[in-house]
Amino acid sequence: MKKDLEKLPQDLFERIEIDSSHAERIEKPSLSFWQDAWLRLRKNKAAIVSMVVLVLLVIMALIGPHLNGHDGTTQNLRHANLPPKMQGIEKLGIMDGVGNLGGNKVNLYDIKKVDEYYWFGTDGLGRDLFTRLWEGTQISLLIAFVAAMIDLVIGVIYGGISGYFGGRTDDIMQRIVEILIGIPTLIVVILMIMIMEPGIMAIIIAISITGWIGMSRIVRAQILKYKNQEFVLAARTLGTNDSKIISKHLMPNVLGIIVINTMFTIPNAIFFEAFLSFIGLGLQPPAASLGTLINDGYKVMEFQPYVLLFPSIVISILMIAFNLIGDGLRDALDPKMKD
Repeated sequence: MKKDLEKLPQDLFERIEIDSSHAERIEKPSLSFWQDAWLRLRKNKAAIVSMVVLVLLVIMALIGPHLNGHDGTTQNLRHANLPPKMQGIEKLGIMDGVGNLGGNKVNLYDIKKVDEYYWFGTDGLGRDLFTRLWEGTQISLLIAFVAAMIDLVIGVIYGGISGYFGGRTDDIMQRIVEILIGIPTLIVVILMIMIMEPGIMAIIIAISITGWIGMSRIVRAQILKYKNQEFVLAARTLGTNDSKIISKHLMPNVLGIIVINTMFTIPNAIFFEAFLSFIGLGLQPPAASLGTLINDGYKVMEFQPYVLLFPSIVISILMIAFNLIGDGLRDALDPKMKD
């Protein structure tokens, strides 16, 4: 074997010199945790599409009530129960103002001599459903976001203190949580509405009274996981006070799970608000939310399905979009999911 190697021409080989100064050189640019998470999130097409759809819905909730020139609270009984009609699209045979009258398909706009266009039709009081839909979406999103932020703040603070200090403090705080979690949320809501006038504030407070419990338990579990690890013990040995250890060492490690849980809290709040309004415990007329609009549409579903159709589509898209974004964030922020 050695003789065979000696017969090989030396010009076929090239000596490689190893430079020890480049042994630990990083070939790729370094990325922060959030930059790396964003790169992984971008690969999730469902989450990205959901983010775009959610942004469009939020924009429509803000500008939608001003697009067609109709007020959502103005009543006009002469224009009551009109089907959807939209310029341009009516020539395609859809949203053309044709409705059911006595079992016959007739153009109700011509019969009532209405020259205006109601893109999503009108309700039994002649109010424009397009404007009311986006006003209701605006209120539902407002309630959901405010309730989620309150849950986030209270849950993170409560769970962080309970998990970090432990001992008797943790025992007392967790007994309070167990008492609150044993009370059905619907009972709390009914009690709040009996004390306060039904409205946005009553719903937000009712959702927030017990809504923060799930967040606090997740944060507590994460704090218990990290508080005895080496980097926390090193900070404590160097004399770092408790508030800085929590804010600078523990919270950044828990932030990912907090963001994910918040993204799942928002659709739950939207659904809960819609449920309360649907059963008559939420917003009261003439205020509109997705729940009140679905309730109105449910009553006339057989003869005017469009009244129920549009708010049902919007709330379904909202729920799906938030859940897909939450799934995408969970995969992006979880180091175990890294390729």
